[in-house]
Amino acid sequence: MLILFFSHTLLAQQSLLQSGPMVGYGTMTEVMVWAQTTRAASVQVQYWEPPTPKQKFKSRIFKTREDEGFTAHVLVDGLQPGKQFEFELLLDGKVTKRLYPYRFQTQPLWQWRTDPPAFTVAFGSCNYVNEPEWDRPGKPYGSDHEIFERIADQKPDVMLWLGDNTYYREIEFGSLRGLIHRQTHTRSLPELQRLLGIAHHYAIWDDHDFGPDNSDRSWRLKDEVLRVHKMFWANQTYGTDEIRGTFGRFEWDDVEFFLLDDRYHRSPDSTPDDAAKTMFGKPQLQWLKDALLNSRAPFKMVVNGNQILNRLAPEEVLADFPAEWEELIGFIKKERIRGVVFLSGDRHITELIVHRDSTFYPLYDFTSSAFTAGLSPPRGKEIDMKDRVAGTLVADAHTFGLLKFSGPRTDRKLTMETWDHTGKLRWTFELKARDLQPPQGE
Repeated sequence: MLILFFSHTLLAQQSLLQSGPMVGYGTMTEVMVWAQTTRAASVQVQYWEPPTPKQKFKSRIFKTREDEGFTAHVLVDGLQPGKQFEFELLLDGKVTKRLYPYRFQTQPLWQWRTDPPAFTVAFGSCNYVNEPEWDRPGKPYGSDHEIFERIADQKPDVMLWLGDNTYYREIEFGSLRGLIHRQTHTRSLPELQRLLGIAHHYAIWDDHDFGPDNSDRSWRLKDEVLRVHKMFWANQTYGTDEIRGTFGRFEWDDVEFFLLDDRYHRSPDSTPDDAAKTMFGKPQLQWLKDALLNSRAPFKMVVNGNQILNRLAPEEVLADFPAEWEELIGFIKKERIRGVVFLSGDRHITELIVHRDSTFYPLYDFTSSAFTAGLSPPRGKEIDMKDRVAGTLVADAHTFGLLKFSGPRTDRKLTMETWDHTGKLRWTFELKARDLQPPQGE
């Protein structure tokens, strides 16, 4: 009888967990842990230092609610810097079974003490999880979902989601409940769960997890979608008090990441190509310029859904907003901002584009797409684009990118890698921070 009671209790606890846990943002002293339950429940994080816990600690309790999609954002604070932790979830006071270790970390206090640590960031975009009842008829658009297992195998410290992290369907564009359903369905993908629990996740959006295809600031549900985005992700900040959106900035060790929102303030595509046409909106672009001026990071990773440096694509790139392209690139050059590297997604291909200027250092845009959505090889002028770094085009497989930061403080190195869904390394490219500096005397 005792065994049957225990089994029933364990099954009940497992049935309470819809998806997650997912590790969100992390600093030197606090971490956010996200989870979703199947009904209203109390959620608590119990954590310890491995390998053998001398003592287990508990977070405060968070109670999930239906109007928030039964999502929990549990703050674990009062931590010491430079620590590794394992953790488990308590739902309604009882521990849920772990199929694999969950872990989070606090960033080390390296400044003025040591060289910054080496660390790894995984990233990519375009994750389509099939649900035949609501998908378009025909061949399923999503495939190779095991790619998330291959990302987890790499044990990244950070995971960046660059948009189209889920694909809203037409039936969901009419209600908040529909938006929550789509996010819940995607987040519950079995192949994704291990990755959620071992890396620190940060996310922006692009058109398909913002609204309809190629959607812009005119989208009538943009505020509802922003609310749902905040339900299902765990960035530390979203926008500013004055400017709404998913943009923000965060540091990981000595590298800084600038997350952009290319949808909330975006002009419609058919807007005349004049100074008023904008992807980011004037206030957000000014925020980015101020943030780049303020940053001392050797690598400044500017993260966007759409490509920044591609000037030949037929649509959905910053070049479609020529005044803004000139303003951003011109600002970086005029103000001699060091160490800028762009990351992008959206295009359903992977490539590394370089913008060369004899008066400035080369600017790179590393595009990684798609995780699982259908592939789309380059067309027209893009096929033989001279600005693409030779050997970096991947259009025949689902891929993810890895960024490996290493080396002493005075000679930091970034190794870029593209891996496919089978776990095969497709290409690698190395950048030194010292090579991303304006020429002397300019």
